[in-house]
Amino acid sequence: MAGSGPIPEEFKKKARIEIIPLIDVIFFLLATFVLFTLSLNKIKSLPVQLPVASDASAAKPDDEMVNLQISDAGTCYWNKDPITVADIGPRLEHYKTTTSNPRVLISGDDKAKFGIAVLALDEVRKAGIQQVSVDTRPPRASGR
Repeated sequence: MAGSGPIPEEFKKKARIEIIPLIDVIFFLLATFVLFTLSLNKIKSLPVQLPVASDASAAKPDDEMVNLQISDAGTCYWNKDPITVADIGPRLEHYKTTTSNPRVLISGDDKAKFGIAVLALDEVRKAGIQQVSVDTRPPRASGR
């Protein structure tokens, strides 16, 4: 039979796939895809005048800020004195009439009910107090 003899050396080489050019092509396609998708997104924004934070030491010492705390049990505290939810509105009205610059800080436990916090914010709005802050710091381990 013809061809049943030993195979010459020049025919023993096997075909191989070069991986380096394949990686280059893949990176080129990836970069093209990323640049194309970034050009599709047009950022639409409005110019906004953000408020400037003032220095905490610049506040007058006679301006007392009310700290309205809400616990996870649903109880409220007015400067660490326990009050009921129904007392928030009348206390805020009295506070606004007796203070020249009323300021309220609303803070709560990490498991406090959201509805009571919204109710407190609504009562501050009804009282007409313009300077209201919401404490967003993580809770301290030392308690109240």
